[in-house]
Formats: sequence, C-alpha cells, structure tokens
Amino acid sequence: MVILHIPRLSFSLFTISSPLFSRKAYSSRTLTTLLHPPPKSTLTTTSQPTIINPKPQNLSLDKLFVPPETPIISLDNARILNGSNILLSNYANDAQIIQADFVKSSVRTEDCPSDGLPEFALVGRSNVGKSSLLNSIVRRKKLALTSKKPGKTQLINHFRVNDSWYLVDLPGYGYASAPQELRMDWAKFTKDYFLNRSTLVSVFLLIDASIPAKKIDLEYAGWLGQNQIPMTLIFTKCDKRKKKKNGGKRPEDNVNDFQDLIRGSFETVPPWIMTSNVTHQGRDEILLHMAQLRNYWLKH
Repeated sequence: MVILHIPRLSFSLFTISSPLFSRKAYSSRTLTTLLHPPPKSTLTTTSQPTIINPKPQNLSLDKLFVPPETPIISLDNARILNGSNILLSNYANDAQIIQADFVKSSVRTEDCPSDGLPEFALVGRSNVGKSSLLNSIVRRKKLALTSKKPGKTQLINHFRVNDSWYLVDLPGYGYASAPQELRMDWAKFTKDYFLNRSTLVSVFLLIDASIPAKKIDLEYAGWLGQNQIPMTLIFTKCDKRKKKKNGGKRPEDNVNDFQDLIRGSFETVPPWIMTSNVTHQGRDEILLHMAQLRNYWLKH
C-alpha cells in the first residue's frame, strides 16, 4: 500500500507556471541545503532564514517539501530552510513569538479550546525531548513541564501563542512510568485528537536523531500518513555525535536512514527539520515553517 502525504487542505506539492520547471525536467538536478549546526537563534522581523557556510548537503528536487502556492522560478535562487528539506515561501511572515501562555489541559478532544485558532501538535516517543523543544521554541524554560522521568505529559496541553495560535503538547508514546491501561488511554485520545481536531494545521513528530530509527517511530509516522494527517518530522538531539568506532552514527546519517526507511510508504516526502535543544539549532526554522503553514491555513 502506498501512503499519500496529503494534508486536510488542498496543498499541492508544486506550484509551477511553466513546463520548463516540471518535476520530470529537474528530477536529476539538486538544490543545496545546509545540514550542519547553525548558530543560535537569530530570527528577525523580516523572517529570513539564517545564512551560514558549513559543508552543504545536496537534496534532489523530489526530496524537497514545497509549500503550497510556492512557484519555483529559479533553482539557483530557491531558499531552503537550514537543516531541513523545506522551501521557504512568501507565507513565512509573522514568525516571531512575543507571548506564550498555558491555557488548559484536556482529556477529550471535545474539551479542547473552541475558539477556532490554528494549532500545531508536538508528539514523540517518551524522552525524545518534546517539552524541552516546546520551551526552546517559545524561549521559556518552564512553560511546558519537563522531567528526567519519561511520560510526564499525560494530557492534551494547549499553549496560546501571540493570542492567535496554539502549540499543543501531547503525551509521549512508548515507555512511560504509568500503568499500561493509562498508556492505552493516552494513545486512544491522542489519535482521536489527530482524526477529529478541525483546527489542527500539522503534527510535528519528534524523532531522536542521536540513535538509529526505532520501529515504534516508523509505525507512528506510517499511521499519520495512512490517515492523511499533515506531518512534519522534527529530528531532535542533533548536537549528539557518537564515535563511529563504538558503532554510533552521526545525526545526519540517522536522519537520512529514517527517511530511507519511510520512503516506500509515502508518495511525497514529508517536511523535516534538524534540531537541538542545547544549541537551539532549528528553532528559527520551525517558527518559519509554522508561519508559512499557518498563514496559508488562515487564508484558505
């Protein structure tokens, strides 16, 4: 079975005005994105991506995520977010976070805020660094509760950003210090949220890039794709580099391996971003990616 990565909105993978820029014509061409750690957050009011000059990683056109209504006028001038496969669109504005506040925790989808604001949900295996990433995104050390003990998040937690959209912290899957029956309930109401939450713009699925791909992560990504739920892969802990002589791989290698393993399940490649809560790599890129998806969602 081929799983289509199709959002709820009518996102087209490419918006191209000339046959010259057809996917077939450029299938062998490559665009360049930067995969090595960028400096700490430097997002400005102009919402431009950070420009750095480490060793580049080439991506073929069919491995890029092209946001809706983003024409590829020139391959040479295409702007790709650092440490990602995401093309920057004209919708990437108002990306800065000025204010973020906890609103409420919910057990059921129907108990979640009903004001109709767009939202992005963060989910991942327990201990993947989900709450720490949320805190890093909003520049607040204790907005989301973090713990050395996995499974601390047990409810659907809504945080309102700039009084105009939500970040949603969901329970982690996999290991958690809670009874088995409770973990099953978490899985049930989390999936119900994914399937029935009309204001959900995208799920941000967190994957630990410091270790090889785990079956449970691959299965979770597959479930989201099969149910046509828009998804972005957020690779965490990209600052950790294990020695190859001990059997470890670089985060870049694990990122590539994960994509290879899911490639057969998706017709179009999902967007992905490399991050680190230690160096704040990926923070600007996440905000710009959220902004362009959110602004398109609001317009349509």
